[in-house]
Amino acid sequence: MVKCAFIFPGQGSQYRGMGKDLAEISAGARRVFEEADDILGIGLSNIIFFGDEQQLRRTEITQPAILTTSIAILAVLRERGLFPDGTAGLSLGEYSALVCAGALTFADALPLVQKRAIYMQEAVPDGKGGMAAILGLSSDEVASICREALPFGHVEPVNFNCPGQIVIAGYREALEEACRLAKKKKARAVMLSVSAPFHSRLLTCIEDKMALLLENVPFKKPAISFVANINAQYISEPQEIKASLVKQVFSPVLWESSIELLIKDGYNFFVEVGPGRTLTGFMKKINKDVRAVNVQDRETLQKLLNHLEEVKL
Repeated sequence: MVKCAFIFPGQGSQYRGMGKDLAEISAGARRVFEEADDILGIGLSNIIFFGDEQQLRRTEITQPAILTTSIAILAVLRERGLFPDGTAGLSLGEYSALVCAGALTFADALPLVQKRAIYMQEAVPDGKGGMAAILGLSSDEVASICREALPFGHVEPVNFNCPGQIVIAGYREALEEACRLAKKKKARAVMLSVSAPFHSRLLTCIEDKMALLLENVPFKKPAISFVANINAQYISEPQEIKASLVKQVFSPVLWESSIELLIKDGYNFFVEVGPGRTLTGFMKKINKDVRAVNVQDRETLQKLLNHLEEVKL
């Protein structure tokens, strides 16, 4: 029996032109991009399709752009009668997952993520903080090098993506020291192209802003199973979801544990819905026995449809 989960990527997966070829063949996808333009009033689709990469990397553009593209691709899948049994999203991707689950409307989610992006960027002065991926160390080893680097400023593990890949976040000097220590242990350390220490305790200063932002937004119980980043558990009560989204901005993302929960509960087919194939790559390291595919353009859509025809889903 096939049990399917749609999973949604977060910041860093964006690229110029994402979603464009699917919008050309799908009325549903076009409506999503048009709705985004109307809601934000900034010509978001034009930036996504034709803007320069630098513009697309601005956090207040990146986050609504990824959400919009992911929901446009979701619309394409729905047009073809494809619906999941459960869902989860990495960081920003949680908002896409909540839209997928029917807990939040796209119209409400889009301005939310734009304001969230602004708050997160403002929390630490530009250039003072950042993130880095540590490849090849265990979670205990990464925690240890972060503790060693604390004399240089705050730094901590924030994204537990898959075995052997953990993202750290903090002040720039502490990040650089932690990366040096990781390389000393023969691990790889890659500074990420983000200018804020997302999901670290340095963002607790925006807790009240996030709570106020979410206070009057209508949420419903998800129509399908939804796994939260902050605890890798299913949550369904609207107030619980709001509280998790507030806490998420300054708490570690437990992605590996979230996927392991879904697999334990029988999910054996995962579709990454959105730009890039980062989550599909993580899946291969978390569990090679489950099938994971990504859908981001016509080519990957056709591969999915061909596969579903083969297994007669």
